[in-house]
Amino acid sequence: MRRDGKIRVLVVDDSASVRQTMTALLETDPQIEVIAAAQDPFAAARHIQTELPDVITLDVEMPRMDGLTFLRKLMSQCPVPVVMCSSLTEEGSDTLLQALEAGAVDVILKPRMGVADYLSEHCEEIRQTVKSAAGARLRPRSSSPMKVEARQTADAMLPPATGRAMSRTTDMVVCLGASTGGTEALREVIEALPPTAPGIIAVQHMPEAFTRSFARRLNDLSEVEVKEAENGDTVMRGRVLIAPGGRHTMLERQGARYVAVVRDGPLVSRHRPSVDVLFRSAARYAGANAIGVIMTGMGDDGARGMAEMRAAGGRTLAQDEASSVVFGMPKEAIALGGVEKILALDRIASEIIKLANR
Repeated sequence: MRRDGKIRVLVVDDSASVRQTMTALLETDPQIEVIAAAQDPFAAARHIQTELPDVITLDVEMPRMDGLTFLRKLMSQCPVPVVMCSSLTEEGSDTLLQALEAGAVDVILKPRMGVADYLSEHCEEIRQTVKSAAGARLRPRSSSPMKVEARQTADAMLPPATGRAMSRTTDMVVCLGASTGGTEALREVIEALPPTAPGIIAVQHMPEAFTRSFARRLNDLSEVEVKEAENGDTVMRGRVLIAPGGRHTMLERQGARYVAVVRDGPLVSRHRPSVDVLFRSAARYAGANAIGVIMTGMGDDGARGMAEMRAAGGRTLAQDEASSVVFGMPKEAIALGGVEKILALDRIASEIIKLANR
C-alpha cells in the first residue's frame, strides 16, 4: 500500500468495457486506487516490473496467455494477492478451483452476457473482495456479495436455542464454516480425515455454480464421501456435506439421525449460505453432540452462532491467525467468547477426531 493507505490494484482483462467498468467501480471506494488496467498477461507483467500492486484482478479467458497460466507463473516468481474473474458456468467453476489451488485468494464470477451491468450491480461485493485480498497472507502452495440492504441475523432463519437439545446419545456431528482462503483450508482438513470421521456439514462462502464442482473435487481427493448437500441428506460417519451456494443449510434432528435442511432465505451476516445459520441450528438441535469449527475468512459470519454452540455445550475450535489467509471470522468468534480452542490448520482434523471419539 502507498503511504496514503490506498490499496493499489492492477486490473487484467481482455475486454475494454470490463476494464473500464472494473476500474470505475473499484475507485468509487476511497481506499482503492487502480494503478493500471492491462489487456493481457504480457501487458500486466510490464506494469508489475514498474510498480508492484497490492492486488490483481485477473480474467481467466484471454488471448496469448490464459489467466491460470499467468497466475502460476506469478505465484512462482512474484507472489501477489490475486482475485480471479470467470464466467458463471460449470466449466468456469472447475477452472477457478484450479486457480484457488494455484494460489488465488478469491474469485469474482461474471455472466457471459451483460458483464458491465452485472459488475456494477455487484460493486459492493467486488470492492469487499478486493479489500479482503489485500490483507491476505499468501500461503505456500501444496503439491498435491450482492449489496446488502439491511443487516440480517440468523433469527430470520431459526428460532433461538432452547437449551434443551438432545443429550449425548448419538454420534458427534461437526459443523465447519469458512470464507476467504477457505477452499484450500477445507481441502486440507477434509483430506486428512479418515473414512470413519464423524458426519460433517460445511459452509464455504461461494456462489451457486461453484459448490457442486468444489464438492466433487474434494470427493476425488478424500477418503470420506464429499457431496453438495441436498435437502434431507443424512449427516453420518464418513460423509461431508457442502452447503450449496445461494441457499442456507441447517442441521436438524429427525428421530435418531441428523439431517441437512436446505432452504432459501434472506442474507444472514451478509451471506447465503451463512455460517451463523448452520451454527445456530447445531446449537439448537445437537447441543453437546456438536463440534463447531470456524476457519479463515473476512467478516464476522459464524461468530454469534459459535457462541451459541458453546453455550449449548458444544465443543468449539478456531483456526489460528498464523495459518489463516484472513483472520477475520476466527478473530470475531474469539472476541465473542465462542471459541474453546485455537489451532493451526494442520491440527484441526486430528482435534476433530479426538473430540468425536471421547
